[in-house]
Amino acid sequence: MSAYPLMLDGASLSALVVGGGAVAARKVAALAEVGAEIRVIAPQIDERIVRLAAANPRIGVVRALYDAALLGNATLVIAATDDPAVNARVARDARGAGRLVNVVDAPQLGNCTTPAVHRSGELVIAVSAGGVPGAAARIRDAVGERFDERYAAAIHGLATLRSRLLDDGRRERWSDAASTLLAGDFCEQVESKQLIAKVAEWR
Repeated sequence: MSAYPLMLDGASLSALVVGGGAVAARKVAALAEVGAEIRVIAPQIDERIVRLAAANPRIGVVRALYDAALLGNATLVIAATDDPAVNARVARDARGAGRLVNVVDAPQLGNCTTPAVHRSGELVIAVSAGGVPGAAARIRDAVGERFDERYAAAIHGLATLRSRLLDDGRRERWSDAASTLLAGDFCEQVESKQLIAKVAEWR
């Protein structure tokens, strides 16, 4: 599969998770972290999902067997049952309805996959490794060792500066700031914690 990377706004995402076990619970937790609206469909629901739903009004639980009529308006469909035949049916129905669909045990049946993700504040780095999740996770962990809270602080400062200057109509000022702050030594400046002070000079 030739993958097209794309970042989605979690808060505007409507997701359907078919399955109620441990894998489904991890998917629900990840979606909840970005503020998605989530429905979970399964005859039996893991206690972790129950707890998440009790604490989050954007998570709904339907205790039922999967049926295509339950796709609703979901933008993203995740097939995470322990039955390959059900997962294949979910994939077929979702693709037929023009939805994004991820099949956890057979990614080739869907049209999207979920990468290994490293988050540090507003910095999000996603890693895909040819359908080998373990390799992606190892690479993600190695990346995470470098891109830590120093980068979170730097990205936050840059994003704040950019928004302030553009909102004030000072586009040329931001262009000049970006040329200086995002130069070839950007990573060195972040890791020495010098970038934050330099960002403040452009306010």
